[in-house]
Amino acid sequence: MRPSGRALDEMRPVSIETGVTKHAEGSCLIRVGDTHVLCTASIEDRPPPFLKGTGLGWVTAEYGMLPRSTGSRMRREATAGKQGGRTVEIQRLIGRSLRAGVDRVALGERQITVDCDVLQADGGTRCASITGGWVALRLAVNALMKAGDVRTNPLGVPVSAVSCGLYAGQPVLDLDYPEDSEAGVDGNFVMSGERMIEVQMSAEGATFSRTEMETLLGLAEKGVAELSAAQLAAVA
Repeated sequence: MRPSGRALDEMRPVSIETGVTKHAEGSCLIRVGDTHVLCTASIEDRPPPFLKGTGLGWVTAEYGMLPRSTGSRMRREATAGKQGGRTVEIQRLIGRSLRAGVDRVALGERQITVDCDVLQADGGTRCASITGGWVALRLAVNALMKAGDVRTNPLGVPVSAVSCGLYAGQPVLDLDYPEDSEAGVDGNFVMSGERMIEVQMSAEGATFSRTEMETLLGLAEKGVAELSAAQLAAVA
């Protein structure tokens, strides 16, 4: 029934390769099916000005898509002189999601910027960015702990994200682009273990019931459990 032939509750193949860049304190290349995102985490030994003297750290994110990450070439946003609304929305989501899983007191007065660059897009780029972004962030934190700059691990349960939706009237897990573009209902679930961080759900052509929403949440919990296991294996 699904274009890919997957079962309704089946994730695309997930792989996370770490240490893929030379200079970043933490980096990984996450592949979720044909969606590939390069995630890097960079440490600055000072917080943003609004946090100076508070004892709190900060995690922020930036997001972008390469011109040929999609079927036809996109214009670089830098040539337009500003970021598009979609880009701003997604990078704010990534930053909020990752900060929710950080003990900012334990992190101390420093900032970690997580950059998520989409090399190839086939649906779910924001979810892959959050999932891979946590891995890059954890590797950067490991470097701080190894150097003795951070004594207590500020990260707990992995932060993961997955999409779910109603495709051809059926609840499905981890939408790829053909499904995402035709879904009657589209949702993104950001979770830390069994705890929810953010849920984005919208009717894209069909309304949904509370029962259907709970079904999609159940699928999301299954997907997040699989993603969390992949994240922990990558940083082990």
